[in-house]
Amino acid sequence: MGASKTDHFTAKQNEMASIMKALGHPARIAIVDFLLSVDTCICGDIVNELPLAQPTVSQHLKELKNAGLIKGNIEGNAICYCIDEEMFAKFKHFFEEVFGKIQAKKKECC
Repeated sequence: MGASKTDHFTAKQNEMASIMKALGHPARIAIVDFLLSVDTCICGDIVNELPLAQPTVSQHLKELKNAGLIKGNIEGNAICYCIDEEMFAKFKHFFEEVFGKIQAKKKECC
């Protein structure tokens, strides 16, 4: 079996691409914004905040969780979600590197 396209890139490049893909939908940005505005929340709270059906919100939560941007703990019949600060720190560090390189090249580039 041949190599997949992701095999040609570093683990960091694949991780950042996964994060950016997960954040590439406005509903997911809205979910992140909501989670940042509260300490933790239950899925039903998120559904009440968005103009989307519960199954759609659940799919967006799954994408964010798969990318490592949020964590979820089962509490009774619900799942309590929160931001994964460690993953956002990695994301921040990536962009700090990008902007640092842009700043350094400003003087050399057209």
